[in-house]
Amino acid sequence: MKRLVLWMMAAVLAMTVHAAGAAEILLGPGDVVKLSVYGSPDLSIETRVSEGGQITVPLLGQVAVSGLSVAAAEKKVGDLLEKGGYLKKAQVNMLITTLNSQQVSVLGQVNRPGRYPVDGKRKVLDLLAMAGGISSEGGDMVSLVRTRNGTTTRETIDVIDMVRKGELNRDYEVSGGDVIFVERAPRAYVMGEVQRPGPFRIERGMTVQQAVSAGGGLTPRGSNTRMRITRHDASGRAVTIDAAASDLVQVDDVITVRESWF
Repeated sequence: MKRLVLWMMAAVLAMTVHAAGAAEILLGPGDVVKLSVYGSPDLSIETRVSEGGQITVPLLGQVAVSGLSVAAAEKKVGDLLEKGGYLKKAQVNMLITTLNSQQVSVLGQVNRPGRYPVDGKRKVLDLLAMAGGISSEGGDMVSLVRTRNGTTTRETIDVIDMVRKGELNRDYEVSGGDVIFVERAPRAYVMGEVQRPGPFRIERGMTVQQAVSAGGGLTPRGSNTRMRITRHDASGRAVTIDAAASDLVQVDDVITVRESWF
């Protein structure tokens, strides 16, 4: 429940920041636009921006619009219609109906993985909110893979810690082509005399006692003083140690609860 509340806070804060500072959308290949000219219905079209960054406009032919904002593209088409002598004063309106050029892939443990349009200034939390949030299987760490000036980098964001501390300046702005990936939450295992043996999600600062609770608690024969942990050391060798209820759980630990002596 605590993670859910934190995630809802993150989504609300992210959307608030976005609404306060939305930027102009820049047109790019694959975008579909609807263009109309006031008083000239014959010039109304719906067209796709070509791979070369152009749209086909009646009377004008190919017009380069890639990299322009909608307002700049409207002005360019209007100026060309006036300079060509087709209209004295061209009032051009352009609407993006499908935004394909600026999309971010949100993958991994989210509720609705897929590609989402970047319609203005967007950050990682915005895109996670659009993808329905982190699923119950997802972890707190989110990876952002992006390419800038031919160089691909990977950033890691601890979204829960960021929201808990109110440090939204640690969020990253995204652009078309970026990939956001949410890893599966770290797991450990509890076995032996517990009600529900098997894997469980590791929460921050989780103790062996809490792990036993995640397994449904002890069976009537279980002992909370006769527990062992099998884990891998720095060399990768599996070692087994006696465990106390207050010991912290590590990733991939196997906790075995043994029978009570009495």
